[in-house]
Amino acid sequence: MGEWYYIGHYGQLGPLTRDQIDELISGGVILRETYVWRTGNSDWLPAEKIPELQAGFQAAEPFAAPPPPPIHRPPTNAPPAMGRETNYSPVPPIAPQYPVTPQQYPMTFSSVRSDKNRLAGGLLQLFLPGIGRIYLGYPAIGVIQLVLSMCGVGVIWSWIDGIIIISGGLRMDGYGRQLVD
Repeated sequence: MGEWYYIGHYGQLGPLTRDQIDELISGGVILRETYVWRTGNSDWLPAEKIPELQAGFQAAEPFAAPPPPPIHRPPTNAPPAMGRETNYSPVPPIAPQYPVTPQQYPMTFSSVRSDKNRLAGGLLQLFLPGIGRIYLGYPAIGVIQLVLSMCGVGVIWSWIDGIIIISGGLRMDGYGRQLVD
């Protein structure tokens, strides 16, 4: 019977059995700082503070985090540049501790280009309500617009959406790839 819960990236998850919790610990999903709750506990606690889970962390420890890369230092016998001062620091900046969450380093651009054209998606959206969104990889929004277009409300929404798509308000397709202009 599942009696364990934990807080993951998508909120509270559970109920889970003890075996499932051990699998998540060994897989690196539940970390020492992940909040866990069990039936009978008064409050949520970090997983490292629950004695029953310590064995799972000790078994998963060799796979927890890779070691930091070696520090490359230039040879110390190299002569300084003539007439110039060097501000070279041989020690690289401190690397972030593992695991790195998406909130710490948000993606500012997408290097993957979509095979979908923004202009084609916008024109489809203007003339066929919802079809442009489906074409661009947003099927849920497209179907809702298509159904609401039978009432008339979806047509206006679809026109506004098509203008926004054509003007560049939508930069990514439904798969997170950058739309082609």
